[in-house]
Amino acid sequence: MTTLVAVQDIEKNFPLAGGGNYLALKGIDLQIAKGEFISLIGHSGCGKSTLLNMIAGLDLPTGGTVLVDGETVKRPGPDKMVVFQNYSLLPWLTVQENIALAIDEVVPGLAAEERKALIQEHIEMVGLGHAGHKLPKELSGGMRQRVAIARALAIKPKLLLLDEPFGALDALTRGNLQEKLMQICNEHKLTAVMVTHDVDEAVLLSDRIVMLTNGPGSKIGGILEVDIPRPRQRMTVVHHPSYYSLRSEIIYFLNRQKRVKQWQAKPHKVLARHGLEKVNLDLGFIPLAAAAPLAVAQAKGLFQKHGLDEVHLVRETSWRGVTDGLLDGTLDAALMPSGMPTWMTAGGHGGDPTPIVTALTISRNGNEVTLAKRLADAGVNTVDAYRDWLHSHNREPHTLGIVHPASMHNLLLRYWLAASGIDPDKDVHLQTLPPAQMLADLKDGSIDGYCIGEPWNLRASRDGHGVPIVGDLEIWDGHPGKVLGAREDWALAYPNTHIALTKALLEACQFCANPAHWDEMSELLADRRYLGMKRELIRFSGGEGTEFAPHGEPHHLFYGAGVNRPSRTEHLWILTQLARWAEIPFPRNYVEILERICSVSVFSTAARELGMEEISYQRGAIELFDGRPFDGNDPISYLNSVSLHRDFSVAEIPLGVPRPLAA
Repeated sequence: MTTLVAVQDIEKNFPLAGGGNYLALKGIDLQIAKGEFISLIGHSGCGKSTLLNMIAGLDLPTGGTVLVDGETVKRPGPDKMVVFQNYSLLPWLTVQENIALAIDEVVPGLAAEERKALIQEHIEMVGLGHAGHKLPKELSGGMRQRVAIARALAIKPKLLLLDEPFGALDALTRGNLQEKLMQICNEHKLTAVMVTHDVDEAVLLSDRIVMLTNGPGSKIGGILEVDIPRPRQRMTVVHHPSYYSLRSEIIYFLNRQKRVKQWQAKPHKVLARHGLEKVNLDLGFIPLAAAAPLAVAQAKGLFQKHGLDEVHLVRETSWRGVTDGLLDGTLDAALMPSGMPTWMTAGGHGGDPTPIVTALTISRNGNEVTLAKRLADAGVNTVDAYRDWLHSHNREPHTLGIVHPASMHNLLLRYWLAASGIDPDKDVHLQTLPPAQMLADLKDGSIDGYCIGEPWNLRASRDGHGVPIVGDLEIWDGHPGKVLGAREDWALAYPNTHIALTKALLEACQFCANPAHWDEMSELLADRRYLGMKRELIRFSGGEGTEFAPHGEPHHLFYGAGVNRPSRTEHLWILTQLARWAEIPFPRNYVEILERICSVSVFSTAARELGMEEISYQRGAIELFDGRPFDGNDPISYLNSVSLHRDFSVAEIPLGVPRPLAA
């Protein structure tokens, strides 16, 4: 498509009254094609309107260039019409006269009949044919905004710019005008850029949504492609498979920006005490039963016991929040899926390798595959039955939920499907969803099922929306579930703190492994600070009536021989699976990566100081349910031997020299 607008490395500074400058925007690059509808979204003060004004020529950038149709924008002009929230109509002129004023300014000397026809055409375009002789005061707010749009379009601009055009209108009027604008843009192939705070408005109207970070130095934090086909209607667009994922993505981004802003507003002095470099920590988690050791360490005073006086547990809604928290420094460390350190270290989060270390495996097992009750009612209760059902319903989309590409939920689900001849990328669609969203999607029938930890399988079963069909004890009994993860530079900057944190959580893991404590743990996790749900939904064993653990075996392994020590062999298996499905290239320097990920020395020090030397790890081959062993001796041959895989590559992953976090 032909580019109409090119925003090239824009920077904008504003002088401050007391001297100095405020950097509003920095490094903004954006290409807008002819006929494209772009929305700019972000929190107040992020520079949305400033960027729009520079595209319009109402303001000029401090650095960089804005081009419209190849010409540098230096001033406003009729080729770039702006519609503001406050209508900007002259109150003493009628609808016709307000539109005529714009036409006369841009196209002077137009023949009377042609001028009249042009005015009427655009009045009719916005559905105001009956109101041409009325003054603005005789019109509703929605009608006034329609006049403003008609006036802007009457002069045939190359670009329509809208600054929260519907922000002051009631919901019904706003909805009607959104559909009218959508219709006009589609019929006339208009190019439009709109500033909005309304998430649903952005998804409904846009081809792409540009999300701006907080200032100062606001930049583009992400661009979403809206793949919902046109023409769109409000009442039907919500049923498109992408609608709620797009909406969730925007809301997550906005919430993340809000959290970062709140975090930046607080003082962040590093507090060193008791021989520890840092005793004030923010630890991330999401609400799962596997988070029990963090809750226990806090409730039982184990953090304080080991010198960590000020530990704050930060409840995230998704594993992406954990990833972003580690990257932007709002989290010191976190509970994370066992594959996440490997994935982040190898550059899975956008191609930028960020070394992540783990000194502790916090839990093993704990996952199940749950399918919708409608499938179970149709006899789909095994993976082979699901394969046959997919083949007989191949005209329908089939989606399974996962929580993160690097989670064992994803890797085990893929392995389980592929071993039975189901291609996890072609026969089904694996979609990353927050746990609570999975339950809602299962209920409304938009997904076939999911693989996740508790309590989300039990909730689906108790609510009557899903049926667990296979547990991880059957797929890989003893697989790593959740680990303690931290950035390598953080661990190097605070080595004694890292050991103290490992000790506190290892002692908490020992507490959690005792069945005598499970009722107490369920009561603790039921608190809204942690899981915030009924205690009977929080379980740590297979429990009564669970076919995957008929004798009440622990559904979570928290402590014991071979449980807690980081395993290089397991992380190598994770590397092979990430490469198998083209999440990352297989690292040529995988030995270096494994050495940097697995902080065995920190674990060993913590275990020794706690007198827990008996929980050391003995290396052995990994064997899943299909009987295929993995010993780690030849990972490339292993990858080539599996029946289903993507075309994978082998590449060096540049990690750089290990360096401590800068002060």
